[in-house]
Amino acid sequence: MATKKEKTIFLLIIALLSLCSAASLTMATKLGGTRDVGGAENSVHVEELARFAVDEHNKKENVLLEFARVVKAKEQTVAGSLHHLTLEVVDAGKNKLVEAKVWVKPWLNFKELQEFKHIGDSTSECHP
Repeated sequence: MATKKEKTIFLLIIALLSLCSAASLTMATKLGGTRDVGGAENSVHVEELARFAVDEHNKKENVLLEFARVVKAKEQTVAGSLHHLTLEVVDAGKNKLVEAKVWVKPWLNFKELQEFKHIGDSTSECHP
């Protein structure tokens, strides 16, 4: 028969295992999920990615959009990082909103535009 001390230790081990399981489940739901990039509007790195996205889109589609500003940025950890960017661009004098996804693997010096799509017109009067 187990002593009172052994029962207490057993219960403590069960409690610790439960806490560890709960913590790992919480972490697992965050891995691969997107997170907001705080201060994205003022981030040099995010602006470089945004300008890269616009330049790549211009080359692929033979158009001449102008980067205006970063509206919002999120980052997703994948094999590297996938940056979800909401940008304001200028197209023939009209401000438009686009969503771009840029995949980055810094250890390979790899950067690729994955997606670029128009999501609406901007009400902003901000031009570059």
